Parts: sequence; C-alpha cells; structure tokens
Amino acid sequence: MKKLMSITVAATLLSVAACTSNITSPETGMNISNTEKAVALLDSIESGDQQAVKYVNHLQYTQHNLAVGDGLAGFWAVLKALPKGIAKVDVVRAFSDGDYVFTHTDYNFFGPKVGFDIFRFEDGLIVEHWDNLAVKEDAPNPSNHTQLDGPVEIKDIEKTGENKVLVADFVDSILVKGEFAKLSSFIDGDDYIQHNNAIADGVTGLGAALDEMAKQGINMVYTENHFVVGEGNFVLSVSEGSFAGEPTSFYDLFRIENGKIAEHWDVIETILPQDEWKNVNGKFGNL
Repeated sequence: MKKLMSITVAATLLSVAACTSNITSPETGMNISNTEKAVALLDSIESGDQQAVKYVNHLQYTQHNLAVGDGLAGFWAVLKALPKGIAKVDVVRAFSDGDYVFTHTDYNFFGPKVGFDIFRFEDGLIVEHWDNLAVKEDAPNPSNHTQLDGPVEIKDIEKTGENKVLVADFVDSILVKGEFAKLSSFIDGDDYIQHNNAIADGVTGLGAALDEMAKQGINMVYTENHFVVGEGNFVLSVSEGSFAGEPTSFYDLFRIENGKIAEHWDVIETILPQDEWKNVNGKFGNL
C-alpha cells in the first residue's frame, strides 16, 4: 500500500475540492457519479489513492461506525493503524438512491470481513457514513452459497419505489411483529435463495434454522426498522434489535423478482457498549 498521507495533507486537498456535484475524475476529466465516488473512496483503503479523499466534505463528515472517531481525523486514524500492505477491498455491489449510495464489500480490514456501507451526499460530496461489518466465513452455507456471491445486475429501476415498500412491509410484518402467516405473500417458498452463512435456502431452511436457534436458547429479535434504501431490484434494510441477548444492528439486502423476495444477504453486528464509542453520533443516527 502506498504511504498514507497525513490528516493535514488530507485537509489541504479537501479544502481545494469544489463543494459541488460537478466533480471530475482525475484520470478522465469526465463527471463521475456519486456511486463511483463512494467506490473510489473504499478502494483507496487498499490503494492509498490520495485523489479519492476529495470526494469527502472535510468540513462536514459525520461518522456512525462507533469504533471510529468522528470526521476525517477518525477515518485517517483507522487507516494509519492498518498494518502496511494488508488491507484489501473488493466492492461487489454498489447502488444509489437519491442522496445515498450503499455498497456490499469484501474486506480484509483487520481480518477478513463482509460489510455494508451507506454514504450520504450533499452537493456531490460525502457528508455522512454508516456501516455494518461481520467476520467473513471460510465455508459456504448449507446450500453452498457464500456471504457475497450471487447476482449483481441492477434491473427494474422503475420498480424501485414499490420494491422498497415491499421490503419495509416485510421487515415490519415478519421480522418485527412476527406475523409469519403472511410469509407467503413476501417470499416464494423454496425458490428463496439465502446467503446467511448458517441458513439453507427456502422457507424450510429458514424455519429449520430458527427452530435450531430456539433449541439452543438463542433469540433473534428485530425491534425497529430505521431505514430502507434501494435501486431497482435490490433493497437494503437497516434495523435494530438483539441477537443472543446482545444489542444488534441488522443490515439485510434483498433482491426482488416478480413482486417477491427472491434472495437475501445480511450482515449482523453487535453494537458496542456506549463506554467504548469513539464518536457520539449513534449507530443509527439521522437514519
């Protein structure tokens, strides 16, 4: 990895970046999308590309990863702590919805991880960031799917709104309220593809996993859905609850096909105790 620049140098670069959506790629001189800016920033964790930092508003960058300090100072502190040459970043999926970009990424970041990141833009610059990270498992799930494989193509852009409504209703009805009698109206039986490492495909696989958890005294509880964002046939839901009694953040990505949920990826992260927070913005703040 190239040597990381200091916070002072980063601030200098940012101060000369135009606070406008008309930001151009240093390689091509062409306007680039917010999605491309977010991906470039993530890729810079591995590459050390100093150009990518100009896509962040250095005067207003709010961090919701509770293990990271606020602002660009916190971002650079984490990067400087990474052992040289060890960071790897592969953005597998990237989507945009209005002022938001959300990504699904394969990381080696203090160990192999899978993560979802959400960036909020104002005037073409990143001003806020949320994420969920979990350990990347070595083996596939019982149906031989990994945490990251599967379709990436965005389809049905015109159905974005209705797909977001479908997912919001599913999370509220099924995951929060537990109205499992309605499950067939959201999921097409055993054609449902599952990427959670511990669960097999289909409604039967989900039921078997929940039964096994119950036998072990493990409860997974969704208490509140904070945010739903989507593009076309992909919708990401951000929820709060508990897993095995620990406060938990649930990020669930759904692929919609023919009006029903066809595929699911997730990242489940335990929320740090407040005395360990490195910022005061909250895990779900402003969502």
